[in-house]
Amino acid sequence: MDERFGLDRRVRLLGPIPLDSGRGFAPVEIAYETYGALNADAGNGVLVCHALTGDQYCASEHPLTGKPGWWARMVGPGKPIDTDRYCVICANVLGSCMGSSGPASVDPATDAAYGMDFPVITIADMVRAQELLVGHLGIERLHAVVGGSMGGMQALVWASLFPARVARAVVIASAARHSAQNIAFHEVGRQAIMADPKWRGGAYYAENDPPAAGLSVARMAAHITYLSEAGLTDKFGRRLQDRPGKPGAKSFGFDADFQVESYLRHQGLSFTGRFDANSYLYITRAMDYFDLADAHDGRLARAFASTKSRFCVVSFDSDWLYPTAESRRIVHALNGARADVSFVELASPFGHDAFLLDNPELDRVVSGFLGAAA
Repeated sequence: MDERFGLDRRVRLLGPIPLDSGRGFAPVEIAYETYGALNADAGNGVLVCHALTGDQYCASEHPLTGKPGWWARMVGPGKPIDTDRYCVICANVLGSCMGSSGPASVDPATDAAYGMDFPVITIADMVRAQELLVGHLGIERLHAVVGGSMGGMQALVWASLFPARVARAVVIASAARHSAQNIAFHEVGRQAIMADPKWRGGAYYAENDPPAAGLSVARMAAHITYLSEAGLTDKFGRRLQDRPGKPGAKSFGFDADFQVESYLRHQGLSFTGRFDANSYLYITRAMDYFDLADAHDGRLARAFASTKSRFCVVSFDSDWLYPTAESRRIVHALNGARADVSFVELASPFGHDAFLLDNPELDRVVSGFLGAAA
């Protein structure tokens, strides 16, 4: 059996990775998982790219939470990304905290965690690390790169930076740049973390006492952007929590009176057990810096001038984090570059998170696009 493939894999690659900041980073650790087998010509590789708080466990049980993979409904035998047909690779991004090099990793120069000495990274830097991994796995050209949200940004960068290595790119609920509103929400989250006394300037690893309160608030603020007003109203409305002996009563205090408050607090607290606060700072900054047109004199079409990839762009009508207008901007740029692109806006009441939830129409779109003849 080839030791490079399977679950809970980790590889140390010498690199160095040339970072957009001008620094080089080496060596780089990449944690990843693969599902399905690579065929004889290594032409059936599908790279699945995760979002901000995701990880490599897209179709397998998460080791910390025990929950199914974040895209287990999409990746697997007979599923839209069919592991009977494709060898699916999912890697933890550079800067994250589930095994790939990030702020919590040990700096070989100091034998201590990098903390805030870890270099500031970009989405392109994440993709450069993935490109090293794909080469390590012996794949010259990927059948597809697929991602939602920040994963869609990575798919776009793959097609721009490595046009000869991507046959198809599936970009779901994403954008080619981060808006001022999105940057603002991220800054609220970062400030919540850095205002927590336990952050200690990022040097909290030795004490094993992370800034959980700040990270929890950051997650709560971000989670609101992943939902829709209609979805929140339908699920919670203004309903009050039931209390012992007082069903649906106000406390006339600042406990979680409303069900939606309790929901957000649960989301925040559960997040702190599986994610690193410094990684949250680094990855949100990478997303804020993202503007694919920036290196091309502000002309997005030029980012795809050399691409031979086919594109499928998907948006959701209730997504206000990355609204359909952002997807249309990508499609217009691809049309300007004379690229082969399909676009669809899907209906869903679930906002940005719709790409993670059951949606038969999305399943059909992804399955059909991946299986279509070149």
